[in-house]
Amino acid sequence: MNYLIRTTLCLALLGNLVASAQLVITVSPPSIVGQKAVVPLEIKNGLGEKVTSARAVIFHLDEQGKMVGQGTRWVIGGTPDRPGLAAGATNVFNFVITSDKSFSTTNLTTKVSFSRVVLEGGKLADVAKQVTIQSTKK
Repeated sequence: MNYLIRTTLCLALLGNLVASAQLVITVSPPSIVGQKAVVPLEIKNGLGEKVTSARAVIFHLDEQGKMVGQGTRWVIGGTPDRPGLAAGATNVFNFVITSDKSFSTTNLTTKVSFSRVVLEGGKLADVAKQVTIQSTKK
């Protein structure tokens, strides 16, 4: 019985350690200047291995929920001249979205999602389980 309790406790602690291994993205409010919106993304690699590339999609929505801008970019790697993100490292990526006309409002809601995260060795991360997106306050 004592063995069963210890084993259960160890598995629960191990499960918490695995659950905390995340690629955490903190999204700051956009800075809008004319036809450009710049969204700073702070990316912290809490995974146990290097992220060689990650692709993000950003949507800007106005007060009525209408999409007024969107973009897709490699925010980590993606080209041979851009290194990946080592385990435990943090980087900031300024995601720039341009529009044909000036943004009519500065009160935009920013929605971010990741479509692909590639780990060292070509292994794909489970975006739904290993990527956490959080927003900072305005």
